[in-house]
Amino acid sequence: MAVITVERKPLTFAERTYIPQILGGLWITLRHLVRKKQTLEYPEQRPAIPPGYRGVPTLVKDPHGREKCVSCQLCEFVCPPKAIRITPGEIAADAPTAHVEKAPQAFEIDMLRCIYCGLCQEVCPEEAIFLQNQFSMSGYTRAEMVNDKTRLYELGGTLPDQHYKWDKKKAAAEHGNAH
Repeated sequence: MAVITVERKPLTFAERTYIPQILGGLWITLRHLVRKKQTLEYPEQRPAIPPGYRGVPTLVKDPHGREKCVSCQLCEFVCPPKAIRITPGEIAADAPTAHVEKAPQAFEIDMLRCIYCGLCQEVCPEEAIFLQNQFSMSGYTRAEMVNDKTRLYELGGTLPDQHYKWDKKKAAAEHGNAH
């Protein structure tokens, strides 16, 4: 194995005294002293949220107010800190939405464990989980920081649906009527 020697140029007198570095630090301090203050009166004033911001994960409903989540548990499996817990539940056979196999009986996200990575939103096949622009979550106890299904729907609201899983397919209905 060959040894490679890297030769360094010697420091000048000014570099050895650190004067350029000290003057550079003082210049930055002076700039901040004369600059206009950027204080916000939080929570009345909030900073602008940049595009692509990954905030609090929430569940959303379709435009008709129905749950989009089919309890596939992909978000639970992909979550690196294991912050998501889903208890699958069955849909009654006589329900109008019986053609959807499952719905979550319980859905919890522990916001103390969540790292806001966005993998749950990316993996969801039904677009039922979205990261909202909310960035300030607080609570007095650990239990307050675990969002249950009703709280997740309250935070998430309603978003347009691209899948229409609750509506039976027109082609399947027409095919069934043809026979």
